[in-house]
Amino acid sequence: MSTNNKLAGKVALVTGSSRGIGAAIATRLAADGAKVGITYTKGADAAAAVVKEIERAGGKAIALQADAADAAAVNAAVEKTVATFGQLDILVNNAGTAIPKPFVEATLEELDQVIDINFRGVLIATQAALKHIKDGGRIISIGSCVGERILTPGLTAYAATKAAVKLFTQGLAREVGSRGITVNNVQPGPIDTDLNPAAGDWATPQIANTALKRYGHVNDVAALVAFVAGPEASYITGASLTVDGGTNA
Repeated sequence: MSTNNKLAGKVALVTGSSRGIGAAIATRLAADGAKVGITYTKGADAAAAVVKEIERAGGKAIALQADAADAAAVNAAVEKTVATFGQLDILVNNAGTAIPKPFVEATLEELDQVIDINFRGVLIATQAALKHIKDGGRIISIGSCVGERILTPGLTAYAATKAAVKLFTQGLAREVGSRGITVNNVQPGPIDTDLNPAAGDWATPQIANTALKRYGHVNDVAALVAFVAGPEASYITGASLTVDGGTNA
């Protein structure tokens, strides 16, 4: 784990960070010196475990129950983070979901869920955070390499929500750039998580599509997010940065 202090004095909020990529991001930002708010939907124990891990390493974190699709809960989580830590500098829109299946088989309820969490949730959290984010702050969304090029079957609606995040990132970067706030989109490829295990049914075609012929690790994504959140990335904005093992190469 990184132990530099490049984010000392900063406060970050990472949505959907009780497990997987989100937990790795929260832990890494804390290791780099940030105080971190962690939102979760149902995994209270998992979120508490991430907080404990951060505190054990000498960091500060709080867990906040907030479904990404619930505007009131997300707004409350932002307010609680600011009330607890005094400010907000970094928002990471990580909460996301996929329901892989052929589009014609998807129910309207499933499509609504994917849109509400992956896209509407980004809009809600970003708008809430922008009321507090200081000049020079960071907004980072976790998109997907399929938001630019879709090679994996069953992800058509999911890919469309991630493409929306890409364009939202570009537009917002221009709106807030005069304040020195950067807005970027980190696009993972196949990363080994509970939602997309490297040993799962969907893994074989995804591995075949990569240049490196393997899944990535959650820390690969967290490292890129930490860089974009840090001072060395101050001239990177409106960018979509892939960490996909060459899937889109």
